[in-house]
Amino acid sequence: MAQPLVKKDDDRDDEAEYSPFLGIEKGAVLQEARVFNDPQLDPRRCSQVITKLLYLLNQGETFTKVEATEVFFATTKLFQSRDIGLRRMVYLMIKELSPSADEVIIVTSSLMKDMNSKTDMYRANAIRVLCRITDGTLLTQIERYLKQAIVDKNPVVASAALVSGIHLLQTNPEIVKRWSNEVTEAVQSRSALVQFHALALLHQIRQNDRLAVSKLVSSLTKGTVRSPLAQCLLIRYTSQVIRESMMNNQAGDRPFYEFLENCLRHKADMVIFEAARAITEFSGVTTRELTPAITVLQLFLSSSKPVLRFAAVRILNKVAMTHPMAVTNCNIDMESLISDQNRSIATLAITTLLKTGNESSVDRLMKQITNFMSDIADEFKIVVVEAIRSLCLKFPLKYRSLMNFLSNILREEGGFDYKKAIVDSIVILIRDIPDAKESGLLHLCEFIEDCEFTYLSTQILHFLGIEGPKTSDPSKYIRYIYNRVILENATVRASAVSTLAKFGCIVDSLKPRIFVLLRRCLFDSDDEVRDRATLYLNMLGGEGGVVEADQDVKDFLFGSLDVPLVNLETSLKNYVQEPSEEPFDMDSVPKEVKSQPLAEKKAPGKKPTGLGAAPAGPTSTIDTYEKMLSSIPEFSNFGKLFKSSPPVELTEAETEYAVNVVKHIFDRHVVFQYNCTNTIPEQLLENVSVIVDASEAEEFSEVSTKPLRSLPYDSPGQTFVAFEKPDGVPAVGKFSNTLKFVVKEVDPTTGDAEDDGVDDEYQLEDLEVVAADYVLKVGVSNFRNAWESMGPDYERVDEYGLGARESLAEAVNTVIGLLGMQPCEGTEVVPPNSRSHTCLLSGVYMGNLKVLVRLSFGIDGPKEVAMKLAVRSEDESVSDAIHEIVASG
Repeated sequence: MAQPLVKKDDDRDDEAEYSPFLGIEKGAVLQEARVFNDPQLDPRRCSQVITKLLYLLNQGETFTKVEATEVFFATTKLFQSRDIGLRRMVYLMIKELSPSADEVIIVTSSLMKDMNSKTDMYRANAIRVLCRITDGTLLTQIERYLKQAIVDKNPVVASAALVSGIHLLQTNPEIVKRWSNEVTEAVQSRSALVQFHALALLHQIRQNDRLAVSKLVSSLTKGTVRSPLAQCLLIRYTSQVIRESMMNNQAGDRPFYEFLENCLRHKADMVIFEAARAITEFSGVTTRELTPAITVLQLFLSSSKPVLRFAAVRILNKVAMTHPMAVTNCNIDMESLISDQNRSIATLAITTLLKTGNESSVDRLMKQITNFMSDIADEFKIVVVEAIRSLCLKFPLKYRSLMNFLSNILREEGGFDYKKAIVDSIVILIRDIPDAKESGLLHLCEFIEDCEFTYLSTQILHFLGIEGPKTSDPSKYIRYIYNRVILENATVRASAVSTLAKFGCIVDSLKPRIFVLLRRCLFDSDDEVRDRATLYLNMLGGEGGVVEADQDVKDFLFGSLDVPLVNLETSLKNYVQEPSEEPFDMDSVPKEVKSQPLAEKKAPGKKPTGLGAAPAGPTSTIDTYEKMLSSIPEFSNFGKLFKSSPPVELTEAETEYAVNVVKHIFDRHVVFQYNCTNTIPEQLLENVSVIVDASEAEEFSEVSTKPLRSLPYDSPGQTFVAFEKPDGVPAVGKFSNTLKFVVKEVDPTTGDAEDDGVDDEYQLEDLEVVAADYVLKVGVSNFRNAWESMGPDYERVDEYGLGARESLAEAVNTVIGLLGMQPCEGTEVVPPNSRSHTCLLSGVYMGNLKVLVRLSFGIDGPKEVAMKLAVRSEDESVSDAIHEIVASG
């Protein structure tokens, strides 16, 4: 495309980012499109305009109905041009505009004429466009032409028809299924691309018939497929048949395995890799079956092509997770890849070696990795660190060299995620290898002296307070801890004070020294540091205060805090503001995570007022709701409020009436609080209520309704509907909602409303009560301690297949949302490229029963996610209920 000359500036750094479409506007391009109507068409200029229009469409620019229609009709006039390049642009433009049914008729005759043209390019593209814009009626008229095109001698035409069939199968399956004979004939085509597309379409036609797919595989594995692309597809279909037959056949036979083994000797690299990958991913694959695939992959490790080396080492890396011994023969070849210029290959090689190496090779590997680590990015370093952690757990006697390696790289430059991965690995090794505890803790102490990350410093100090007192010489850590009090910021200083108190609580010989250090902290410049020091001195008896029972002190310092810190802070503020002779009661602190009672849907600068607004004072959300509901006579006898949900929007943004709902859960009742806002200044709403249809919620029965008398403009108000449900049962269901009211016109000058009004109603979105509504989000500060103290008496463990997922993170978030529990210790975040992950959740189930969940995720096959669910609670029925939520979700 012609562009004005731009003066070259050698100092410009952003020349590479210059776009030839920079600054084009839709209005200007639509004006340019008038050239389509010129009597003498300029193909080059018309192509330039179409290119601009396509650019705008692909950048998300929207055309109005009138604009799209005008462009479409102007584009159709270009069919009179004989220029082949312009004709291809016309085809693209028609597909992108997606004309309506009445507009399609305009171009149908031109496209059908092109479909029967002697120019193969016209025929292929016309088929693609027709199948893209046509409906079922027109499709029956051109079906005969499409069948002929499938077996056309020109591979471009045949592929166009086959690809169109793949798309049409989603909308007109019955018509496409009638093409089976022609598609079967196309599978025997000599063209590689035609054979590939034909096999893909034929499989899709038969995919719901297992016997038909098995027969298809059986007929094609005899050697009639020549296209490498089609051969790769056939390997995938064969693997599917093998997996399904293995599920129904307990004898352990693998039909068609010989075909896969023969594919390992194919002349095309892609076929070899596809066959090797298929064999290695079989469940229960034996060493004898793996050997041919491993041998072939080993040969590719020394290939001169980086892509082949990468593909081979990636498959071997996955095999090493389940069959490390089968990969050991490749170790010598993989060691040579540690110095590979491609860092991805080097990382995969080293992590595979770490999984497959024996105890005697650990020291040698550590030397090679030391030189290797400085050359790779942090994301690759994290993968290596995780592999070293696994190796150390596999060979615990080698903990010294591995721990020293982790300690050394901990002092090197690196980002937060990298340093956190190292710290997490050292913590795991300390917990799982008793002999590694003292050296590991010293390494962590040395690291926090130069640690630039506050979060990591506080986490290390917290862990040090738990494990340090249990070592043979706890006094060696006191210097490191007190140095944090002197040299660090307030957050780390406060954490260090707590750690000192833990040492003083457990190690009697250190108490006098701890008392001296804590007294010094009383003069700190930060309020929290001073407050913590005062609290711990009193608890430990260092300032003549009341000495708590030893067990109470230990429970306070080492026990898990089962209430959110925000709620605790709010309750303490309320206690201070309302003096009482009664001591503060921890049981009075709400356990629900704080939420906003009303989602703000107002225009900027407008703040909602009234009950629907966020509380102005420090009172917690659940306290606000409980006081409000108990003040309403219809709901005052419902008992204690268990949970209130975050607001659920029932209207779209910027609508005339804004409505959201909060679900209040009681033992025997559920109350829906509809927060309503009238956004029309000229209207006053009266007798506002919500009519709820509970026909899809059989366990619920409506018991009362509280309408809203008046809803002026911009003054949020509430209307309520209460339902009764079985006592203590987590009943679920769907409710449809209709806002009903009397609308009165308001005089904008006087603000007075008319006497007479009109009955009206407004349809709202459906609302669901789900199982997660019966679980409170309650965090714990130390999940491991809470898990162990809960005990295995009512533990329930089971495994679930979650099916195909876009990513492991998506699967984790889905299950967290399904259970409605609080993620602990940041385990809701899945590291990039992870194939396994553990997520920890905690909460309180209906009836105030604590429940803890440990979720172990793993990728099993292509995007298939498997999950192991372990639940511990105070009642076996709760553990069973959590499993039921997952099983039914």
